Amino acid sequence: MTPGSGPSTVSSTLTASKDQPNVPPARQARLCIVAPRALHGVLVLDEASVTFGRASEEDVVRVDHGTISRRHLTVAEVSDGTYSVTDLGSRNGTWVNGVAVGSLPRILKHGDVLRMGEVLAVFEVGEVLDAVEPDDDAHRIPGQSLGAMQLRACVVRAARSGGTTLIEGESGTGKEFVAAELHRLSQASGPYVVANCAALSSSLIDSQLFGHERGAFTGAVSAHEGFFRAANGGTLFLDEIGELPQDLQPKLLRAVELGEIIPLGGTKVHQVRTRVVAATNRTLDTEVAAGRFRRDLFARLTLQRIEVPPLRERRADFMVWYDLLHQRWSERQSGLAAEPVEFTAEALEALLLQPWLENLRGLDQVVHGVGGLLLTAGSKKVSVADVRAWLQTVDANREPDEAGLAEHKPPKPTREEFIAVMEAEGWSVRGTARHFARDRRQIYRWIRLFGVIRPEGSVDD
Repeated sequence: MTPGSGPSTVSSTLTASKDQPNVPPARQARLCIVAPRALHGVLVLDEASVTFGRASEEDVVRVDHGTISRRHLTVAEVSDGTYSVTDLGSRNGTWVNGVAVGSLPRILKHGDVLRMGEVLAVFEVGEVLDAVEPDDDAHRIPGQSLGAMQLRACVVRAARSGGTTLIEGESGTGKEFVAAELHRLSQASGPYVVANCAALSSSLIDSQLFGHERGAFTGAVSAHEGFFRAANGGTLFLDEIGELPQDLQPKLLRAVELGEIIPLGGTKVHQVRTRVVAATNRTLDTEVAAGRFRRDLFARLTLQRIEVPPLRERRADFMVWYDLLHQRWSERQSGLAAEPVEFTAEALEALLLQPWLENLRGLDQVVHGVGGLLLTAGSKKVSVADVRAWLQTVDANREPDEAGLAEHKPPKPTREEFIAVMEAEGWSVRGTARHFARDRRQIYRWIRLFGVIRPEGSVDD
């Protein structure tokens, strides 16, 4: 997507500069093209002002799509680290977070969703860690967002340094992917063993983790080595570590700190070389302060800490994760590879703007719902109406408004944005209300607030 070039690839990082080499700076502003897939890639903005369009001109960064005008929009740095977008009178328009952009500049914030014609991008600005992993491994923790890049760099460094690691993040963010990648990159000779502390039996968790001797309790007809010894020489992933009972925390501390295991009902000390990787969606610092988690164990588990960002902070990676989960769903359904799901630009925009409180688990629900819709209806492309219908099934407690997206109402527009939308909607109050996902009474309030005089004969309903 440099001037006159063709589409980029998923792994590409492209610069909008005409003269400087493609070396990402420490702090970077970028547009991550999310859709269509043929344009998937990253445009690094390392000039004060960059114009995007279809024109094969020296001062235009080319985005080769039929809905893009010759000179579609400009992204400019208006002050240190602050950027704005201006539509250049494009044929098919520009939107930020679902709100139309007019001829006046609109400030861009990190994570904003930019729609230009039928092309969707996510604006990002932030620090870029040095690349430390081979390109062919990027798919193991997929994504082109700054968050994904930083996460991969942290995982590689943690794997190389060894030692106990705590993975933190909201439920459903993919902490198990990070743990598996830590083990793979560590090149340990032993196995990778997973133990979910929340799912382990409360009465048997001691023996499940550390093993037991024959006769240690009723039903113990034979000895059991436990997860720690099973993972000897490799990695033991303790998911939901915050659920571990307090009376077992001293025993876990000894195992992590000294590598010593004493099975339940036994007296012999077993030495193990098991690397512990723990994960939690709790804030363990708070648990320690409240006395619910041992401070010394917390200190040992946090020799290295990795924070997995939520899906809403990795919007640029949305379609990568959607395609991955859709492929898995299709293989479970039919055992066959799936054709990629196609979305209209408005449908995908609606998905990108969701809060995704359940992260990948919530996305997986939508994958199942949309996949079922395509199978039963024979649809080829998912519409915004389809998306809204299935989003309502993800959280039955939502109360969708007339536009079907009450959980994400765009912020109050500026006067210029409001007038631009009203013009685009033919001065229709109903159409403007639908655009902003607001009640018509709110539109009338904004008309009075902004002192807007509508043309004679404008439509109210």
